[in-house]
Amino acid sequence: MSKRLQTYELTVRDIHETDIEKLHELSVGVGWSHRPEDWQLLMQVGRGYVGCDEIGRVLGSAMWFPMGDDFATIGMVLTSPRLQALGAGRWLMKHVLQQCGDRDLRLNATREAYRLYISLSFEPTGVVCLHQGEAVDPGHVPVPSGTQVRAAEAADLAEMIRLDREAYGADRTAILERLVRLSEGTVLMREGRVAAFALCRPFGRGRVVGPIVTRDVDEAMALTAPHLARHAGTFVRVDTDRSNSAFTAFLSRCGMPQHDTVTTMCLGKPRGGDGQMRTFALSGHTLG
Repeated sequence: MSKRLQTYELTVRDIHETDIEKLHELSVGVGWSHRPEDWQLLMQVGRGYVGCDEIGRVLGSAMWFPMGDDFATIGMVLTSPRLQALGAGRWLMKHVLQQCGDRDLRLNATREAYRLYISLSFEPTGVVCLHQGEAVDPGHVPVPSGTQVRAAEAADLAEMIRLDREAYGADRTAILERLVRLSEGTVLMREGRVAAFALCRPFGRGRVVGPIVTRDVDEAMALTAPHLARHAGTFVRVDTDRSNSAFTAFLSRCGMPQHDTVTTMCLGKPRGGDGQMRTFALSGHTLG
């Protein structure tokens, strides 16, 4: 399967047939901060395609991440700057959409890609604020009454998966199992049970905190504070919904002002929790 874009003849290939080094070159070329290790995680939990030229250079990519049998997120839709106006992104997206079948889909669109997704019938459903910077130790952050915060343990995974499913509205077991292996975690205990959690792992220029799954902003701040204290003075990123104004103010006070925004868009039925749990921060770039 190939497509001619002016002087470029692109051939589509399964992304798992591609060297990580070539994918890293692509993301560096468009100014994204993914390390080879970040690409490795994405390859372990996702599927997708790349577009290659006649000499094997990777000039575009598009991935999707299945979450159960009826839902997926889309990410890593990248094209070399020289091809961004020639339809390469649309071409790769059509291959991904065909592979996704009739699943409900969600993605986070940059400003540059927003019009592409609108043309593919995605609809905007929210705004995510990207907070980042050199983290500042928040000092004492109160823990909600009747709760305790401790480091996450391997035995907590089942409860974390349950809470995440309630908050996110989809089964992210495979992704969480991978993230937990790479992350430091904090859990909030209530009446002897895990009631909320936050993960922090290496990513890009430093670290990313997410997902953060809690009932309210006080729990979110109590779970995030230990990670910011531990990594104070280093680059940290947190992606959170714009509606979490008290949480975004907390992040700004901790040295991580809003850097950018992306638009959450859905194709099919929007997903979300129907209980008390909320996702206060996403898992990191493209994983939802």
